[in-house]
Amino acid sequence: MIRFCSTLTRPSSHSDHCVRLRSLIESCKSIQQIKQIHAQLLTTGLISHLVSANKFLKLLAFASLSYAHKVFDQIPQPDLFIYNTMIKAHSLSPDSCRDSLMVFRSLIRDSSLLPNRYSFVFVFGACGNGLGVQEGKQVQVHAVKAGVENNVFVTNALIAMYGKWKLVEESQKVFEWAAEYRDLYSWNNMIVAYVGAGNMSQARELFDGMQERNVVSWSTIIAGYVQVGCFMEALDFFHMMLQEGTKPNEYTLVSALTACSNLVALDQGKWIHVYCGRSEIKMNEKLLSSIIDMYAKCGEIESASRVFNEHNLKRKVWPWNAMIGGFAMHGKPNEAISVFEQMKVEKVSPNKVTFIALLNACSHGHMVEEGKSYFRLMVSDYGINPEIEHYGCMVDLLGRAGLLKEAEEMISGMPMAPDVAIWGALLNACRIYKDMQRGYRIGKIIKEMDPDHIGCHVLLGNIYSTSRRWNEARMLREKNENGDKKKVPGCSSIELNGTFHQFLVGDRSHPQSKELYSFLDEMTTKLKIAGYVPEFGELLHDIDDEEDKETALSIHSEKLAIAFGLMNTAPGTPIRIVKNLRVCVDCHKATKFISKVFDRVIIVRDRTRYHHFKDGDCSCKDYW
Repeated sequence: MIRFCSTLTRPSSHSDHCVRLRSLIESCKSIQQIKQIHAQLLTTGLISHLVSANKFLKLLAFASLSYAHKVFDQIPQPDLFIYNTMIKAHSLSPDSCRDSLMVFRSLIRDSSLLPNRYSFVFVFGACGNGLGVQEGKQVQVHAVKAGVENNVFVTNALIAMYGKWKLVEESQKVFEWAAEYRDLYSWNNMIVAYVGAGNMSQARELFDGMQERNVVSWSTIIAGYVQVGCFMEALDFFHMMLQEGTKPNEYTLVSALTACSNLVALDQGKWIHVYCGRSEIKMNEKLLSSIIDMYAKCGEIESASRVFNEHNLKRKVWPWNAMIGGFAMHGKPNEAISVFEQMKVEKVSPNKVTFIALLNACSHGHMVEEGKSYFRLMVSDYGINPEIEHYGCMVDLLGRAGLLKEAEEMISGMPMAPDVAIWGALLNACRIYKDMQRGYRIGKIIKEMDPDHIGCHVLLGNIYSTSRRWNEARMLREKNENGDKKKVPGCSSIELNGTFHQFLVGDRSHPQSKELYSFLDEMTTKLKIAGYVPEFGELLHDIDDEEDKETALSIHSEKLAIAFGLMNTAPGTPIRIVKNLRVCVDCHKATKFISKVFDRVIIVRDRTRYHHFKDGDCSCKDYW
């Protein structure tokens, strides 16, 4: 029980009362204690003091918005400040945005009061967060009637509102007619609108035209490039920001770390991590999870684990998901499960992403029964209904384990229509386990769903080639070559001394191409002496000449990137490669030999997981 009666009944002054009221509410441990304070405000009559009531509502809204609204309804004649407090409180939650609009409409109906610029800023925020275009336009009409449509705060809120709906043209109209009085926030909100719509060319043009930029301007443009997958451009802007002397905040750093994660830019990611500590950047769960994710995706799973264990900022689910996902992609299912069990002990509630990571961990670790158990657990213990991504993980888990019939039954029992990706996972399992008849049948299903799906054609072509059905393989290849959609070419990249080097299949555009291909020939000779024999099984069509087959395999992008790394780094230096597609069987086999012959640790991240090659072995144990 909190003892507050005497404190509230005779305050020496109104300001003293507000201070004591804030102190009391902040000391509350439960909604029941807040109700006790409310009861005292009622019995002492202090609730009738509008300033006191407003202060109480502001603090109460953080504890229980629904209870705050009940208190609001009991105030006989709320003033404009109280209305604005409730409009703002509801606008911040997508679940209660409509209540924000209802309070605003009550304010409009109150003949003794007129909404001010803050009223409109808050209600426009509510419209953007969870309401529709019609409601927003209705509020805009009221802003014109109230004569605040030209207020810079109101126009900024309007730009942001239309931007959240991806109505860039409407945002642009407001931005243009506000030309005489717009400020830095107007420019920033307009850039946010362009970025939200994925229109980076317009966002860049507007950014370049800004006479003044702040951390929000830079953070938005960097986040935009990350959003559309232009990670190198994102890091370029991050470096420009530092050169211009603008200090990044935690939001900027999250975007920069995401770019590093996708590029496997370990050195730059490490620099940002050090910068966070040196510049006293406020660490939060999102930033912490980005650092963990960066180390995991750059192949440093031990560093990711160390960072995770060093910090206590783990009340939210994000750092846990990053660590579980990191162990999953590195093929460490036992460690992923251990983190999940620790998460349960800490009473952190998992979400759907947690279970996607867990199921992936089980899939890569050949842990079928554990995967099935977690799939059931997410429903029975946590009330999380499986979504299509969870079913995709289960099909992948069963397919990798060779349980093709059970995987197909899982697809048939889904409560939603399976997509091409889920059928594709099963088709890939048919390729691995050479279940040709099932593969032909599933390939037909996918072709009916999406006749031009290149990934399906590639897998089906591999199945045709494996079963020596050369005519079908050739017809499929010709269809791909003549169609509008083209197969995404294999692309591998490596970072050396802060510079990214990218290689395509058979790439000869690099300045060191002559030396590279000469080294590649020498490397292949050494591998053959060590016992390497090329794997031709995944070539899409019949090539009669054995030498031509070897040439087709030897110029795969990951082999070029690894050879480049061997040429340009000191003996013993680990080599990190990222590839946009799954590593083929031959490249996987060759890289095991390279790690042994050249005595190197080679870390390859492909589309689905990490491979750590050392002394002729791979961490995936040939299960990928």
